[in-house]
Amino acid sequence: MKVKLAAGVLAVALAAAPAVAQHEGHGAPAEPEPGRAEDQASGEAPASEPLHPEAMAGALGPYSTTREASGTAWQPETSPHAGAHVTAGRWSLMGHAMLYGVYDRQSGPRGGEKAFVSGMAMGMARRRVGPGTLQLRAGLSPDPLMGRRGFPLLLASGETADGATPLVDRQHPHDLFMELSASYSLPLSGDTSLFAYAGLPGEPAFGPPPFMHRLSALASPEAPITHHWLDSTHIAFGVVTAGIVAGDVKLEGSRFNGREPDQRRFDIETGPLDSTALRLSWNPARALSLQASWAHLTDPEQLEPGEDQTRWSASALYNQPLGRRARWSTTLAWGRRSREHGQFDAFLLESAVSRGRWTLFGRAERTENDELGGVGHGPAYRVGKVSLGALHDFRAAPHVRLGMGGLWAFNFVPAGLEPSYAGDRNGAMLFLRVRID
Repeated sequence: MKVKLAAGVLAVALAAAPAVAQHEGHGAPAEPEPGRAEDQASGEAPASEPLHPEAMAGALGPYSTTREASGTAWQPETSPHAGAHVTAGRWSLMGHAMLYGVYDRQSGPRGGEKAFVSGMAMGMARRRVGPGTLQLRAGLSPDPLMGRRGFPLLLASGETADGATPLVDRQHPHDLFMELSASYSLPLSGDTSLFAYAGLPGEPAFGPPPFMHRLSALASPEAPITHHWLDSTHIAFGVVTAGIVAGDVKLEGSRFNGREPDQRRFDIETGPLDSTALRLSWNPARALSLQASWAHLTDPEQLEPGEDQTRWSASALYNQPLGRRARWSTTLAWGRRSREHGQFDAFLLESAVSRGRWTLFGRAERTENDELGGVGHGPAYRVGKVSLGALHDFRAAPHVRLGMGGLWAFNFVPAGLEPSYAGDRNGAMLFLRVRID
């Protein structure tokens, strides 16, 4: 029943998108739009396009809805959102979609090439219920269409391709159902509220917003190699979160199914809620969002039954308009994974600058990874990646934007890994992006 309801919300919201104007709302943030830069920079819609009153307040507390990212995560309030909004009775509906068509080539004997489609479509329905706010949200991904083995990505690792072998130097596809969730918030007094969130799947209270929801990463189809340190828990098949918001601070905890999704990407899985996450978020300024989080995951890896993990994360997200036609977004994050085989750290710095129709983006990462030497766990190697790219975006039709872009990635490995990468370890992607909002 929950799947049918959430899918229905998504279909209604996306079907309504061509007939309504863009407003701020939940979902992926939006780059500055050509011809609308003044409105995006101020974070307000023109007076001729008034927002529905319920679309302005946050779903989890008495703050601007622009503070909310995926799941229950926060981002800077200066972040613009993309979404087509309509009202149906007492319901406020929103929908948007973003699809990439990508040609990927990773060089060297451990690389490969592949053409694939990735992206997401999201829908939201929200209304007042009693003294509080109820929100239903659905998120779908076309990633399963790329096949079980995902796409080549040097230095990436995590999950499994076939239930028998781990993915190494490849990025796994995400499941068709990325989020089917419900939340309810209850105001207490002034700027304080209590909230509860549940999803099958959903996103527990750990880490920064995942990369496909961060404005600093939105222009790139490349997954970070730090994904399994920072935000791979964003698809948890079973999660319950409770928290309190007091002004610019949020404290929350989750019980969830910490197992990574298996290789069957079209189904909805179930499992015990035997993992725990805690997160403290603070937005000290409109342009800045900070978080620190901890999680204990029970039996997260399908190929390592009985082995638990402890993870830590801290991040800072910054988003600042630069005049009337430009915007700068940056994410700085650290993650740690502790397990039987050792303790491994990862660092990420990504940034994007948009001006007019152009977006320039880059990402630098370093991980300690014991899965790159061969089958199973081996010596831990410190590896790094730097990616640089550009996207040219233009309006193709009302509520539809088409972008063309590319990126180049430089991968750095220590001497112990040089022979297997044969000194040839660069990567490149050419892509088209379609946004419907």
